[in-house]
Amino acid sequence: MSTSPKRVLVISGPNLDRLGKREPSIYGTTTLDDIHKAVEEVARREGVEVSFLQSNHEGELVTAIGRAADGGFHGIVMNGAGLTHTSVVLHDAIRASGLPVVEVHITNTAAREPFRHHSITAGACLGTVAGFGPASYVLGLLGLVYHLQQRES
Repeated sequence: MSTSPKRVLVISGPNLDRLGKREPSIYGTTTLDDIHKAVEEVARREGVEVSFLQSNHEGELVTAIGRAADGGFHGIVMNGAGLTHTSVVLHDAIRASGLPVVEVHITNTAAREPFRHHSITAGACLGTVAGFGPASYVLGLLGLVYHLQQRES
């Protein structure tokens, strides 16, 4: 088993910088900073290093995914937000990255508007966690860590 800590990039897409203020009846009052703190706490316990990126720009997300392996990351936890349902280039970037990616969503997208029922990016991902509120990020991280550990053994 490797002794160097695993590195995970946590990516949040458009409008997630507005969490806590944006439609609290749907997304709650937890901020993205609160989510990052919760993820950092669990990552520390798991012996994983995490870095965070939030962008409202599709191209910036595509570039970050594409360069993640070059930057020493072992996997990605990603909430593509609305781009989940529209972005072929995000799907392609995930596939081209060569890294395991876990898609996460705060809400249960299958229980929302019909246009949110299909994820273009999910097919390129290791798995999806949705509907557990901010804990979806933590659960996604734990699933990714488990996957990385299984690959080593």
